[in-house]
Amino acid sequence: QVQLVESGGGVVQAGGSLRLSCAASGRTSRRYAMGWFRQAPGKEREFVAGISWSGGTTYSADSVKGRFTISRENANNTVYLGMNSLKPEDTAVYYCAADRRSIPGKIDIEYDYWGQGTQVTVSS
Repeated sequence: QVQLVESGGGVVQAGGSLRLSCAASGRTSRRYAMGWFRQAPGKEREFVAGISWSGGTTYSADSVKGRFTISRENANNTVYLGMNSLKPEDTAVYYCAADRRSIPGKIDIEYDYWGQGTQVTVSS
């Protein structure tokens, strides 16, 4: 199994930046894809960004394109989500997830392992 732990969440003002980290442990030798999802109060969980095992393929939601960047460092089994120009509507719990496949999916049911989430709050 793979265990995922997110960190880096916090409270920032609109226009600010934040970088989330997701550390993986367990069977990290497997070439799984990684993704980030978020869920705001009263809303369904939504896809934010995904990255292939190699890092050569990335996807991002239209709402975050140009502002968020997903990356990974396989040497230390960590995936990141860089967030710039944050908006109040970005406020949500952000979840890291792993897909057994090497190419990331874009919906939550395609992912096999999940972290506990980290809160991101953007004030206006």
